[in-house]
Amino acid sequence: MSDLTNIGILGCGLISTAYLQRLTAFDAIDVVACADLVPERAASQAEAFGVAVACSPDELLANPDVEVVVNLTIPAVHAALSGAALDAGKSVYGEKPLALTRADGLDLLARAAAAGRRLGSAPDTFLGAGLQTCRALLDEGAIGEPLGACAFMMGAGPESWHPDPAFFYKAGAGPMFDVGVYYVTALVTLLGPARRVSASARISRAERTITSQPLHGTAIAVEVPTHVAAVVDLAGGPVATVVTSFDVHASELPRMEIYGTEGTLSVPDPNTFGGPVRVRRAGDTEWRVVPLRPGYSEQSRGIGVADMVLAAREGRPHRASGELALHVLDIMQSVHEASDQGSAITLTTTCTRPEPFS
Repeated sequence: MSDLTNIGILGCGLISTAYLQRLTAFDAIDVVACADLVPERAASQAEAFGVAVACSPDELLANPDVEVVVNLTIPAVHAALSGAALDAGKSVYGEKPLALTRADGLDLLARAAAAGRRLGSAPDTFLGAGLQTCRALLDEGAIGEPLGACAFMMGAGPESWHPDPAFFYKAGAGPMFDVGVYYVTALVTLLGPARRVSASARISRAERTITSQPLHGTAIAVEVPTHVAAVVDLAGGPVATVVTSFDVHASELPRMEIYGTEGTLSVPDPNTFGGPVRVRRAGDTEWRVVPLRPGYSEQSRGIGVADMVLAAREGRPHRASGELALHVLDIMQSVHEASDQGSAITLTTTCTRPEPFS
């Protein structure tokens, strides 16, 4: 490989700014193109971050200089565009979720293997200093043997702040797929893969009204559950409760806790890279704040891409892998299916717990 790996950004919406801020700072990466269906968006991001080429999605996929495509499009087209990039000979790192269905996710993994290319996926927040500190504490036995966990993502929905929030209420989004994915990924990377899920879910309101600008007053038809309560049985033994909601205006529940034979670990928001991380062992009278291990503690979306690039150079597995993303997707889809069917679902995928990150 050359000294730099050439990256192309596919999709220049709101999240692209966070990626471009980080990716343009890495020494091993050169962002060479930005593409979007709206030419003005691609041009604006290219100008803001000093990217040489602003182009259409088709032009990006045909560009021989682009080695890795970072797919930041809406969930509905993740699988189609990632597949097209793989077929064009590019490695791909995509925004979450990997795809809308496990079948499409399996297809992407197969196409990546056939092409001999890398496939990665967000979220990469588990590589941040906060969750990596939690990982180290668990590996060191700070709370003994993990027995159970809980995770709560409680919010009122994105229609009050996102400029175009309709896609949050369509397939591939909702509180489980859009934000719960951070919590499920944290569970898997901290405690290992899951084996079975059961759940109840509902659409609490059939229609939402946008209160943000510029679409204030526009109605959104809700197509996915907005309150989801799941039980996830992990293969290693712990049982986790996961609740995600766009129907909650206020809550005092923790983001995530892990319960062990010797104490409790308070896990920071999995949708961030920092802390705080706290431990309370049996017999303690108060929580102890644990200093974060060295690493990325600020907004760092894109470190999963960088790890994939370096892993290709070093001949090792990358951490925010397609395998991990497929298993998380399988858990989330199975949660919705378990609610629909009224019975527990045994998962058909698994993954290897990623190596610690530094």
